[in-house]
Amino acid sequence: MNPYDYFFFVIFPYLIATVFLVGTIYRYRKSGYTVTSLSAQFLEGRQGFWGTVPFHWGILMIFLGHLVAFAFPASVLAWNADPMRLIIHEGLGFTFAVAVVIGLCALILRRLTNPRLRVVTSKMDLFVEFMLLAQVLLGCWIALGYRWGSSWFAADLSPYLWSIIQFSPQPEAVYAMPLVIKAHIVGAFSIFLIFPFTRLVHLLVAPFHYLVRPYQVVIWYWDRKLVRQPSTPWSEARPRNN
Repeated sequence: MNPYDYFFFVIFPYLIATVFLVGTIYRYRKSGYTVTSLSAQFLEGRQGFWGTVPFHWGILMIFLGHLVAFAFPASVLAWNADPMRLIIHEGLGFTFAVAVVIGLCALILRRLTNPRLRVVTSKMDLFVEFMLLAQVLLGCWIALGYRWGSSWFAADLSPYLWSIIQFSPQPEAVYAMPLVIKAHIVGAFSIFLIFPFTRLVHLLVAPFHYLVRPYQVVIWYWDRKLVRQPSTPWSEARPRNN
């Protein structure tokens, strides 16, 4: 047995789980106001739109795809039993991965070239973005070089991950996998390792309830043109909001 394999696929997951839980709880309790994404939309929004939208939608769909294959492997294998459904499944996954790559490249370029964003960008921000980019590129490589990943993920990786959760590690299937797949797995683990120390932690307080709450109706009960003239920076009328 390779000692490196044993460390990365047996010991490393439990080390990561400990750091993730302890680090996240400590940060939330001791530095709760730092649990934020520090949105840069007010500093620059036009270019950010073309990076933020494909990145967030793409990464969400990829995460859900991996989560479903992990939680319901039998259902995924049953779905993939039909060749056409399997091709559609793989094609959609690869499309979302390409969207993430495009979005990340746009966001990285935006952070490096916009003077206002460079001021609020830390080295850790860039490290996280480059790490996510490398992880998704590895996923694209695997999708092209080792086809039908949704099926072998459900058949081989899902039982391994469940064995880790049940404190009965069975990493034999992972030991036999190609190096690029092992690197992709270790990369995924490493994202959870740095999670509590980066902006990624804002995912835990994301306002997902906005998706199901009733719509908020905003009604203007005055003529906005009389409050402030939009065609000029100055107006004789005092604004009603201050």
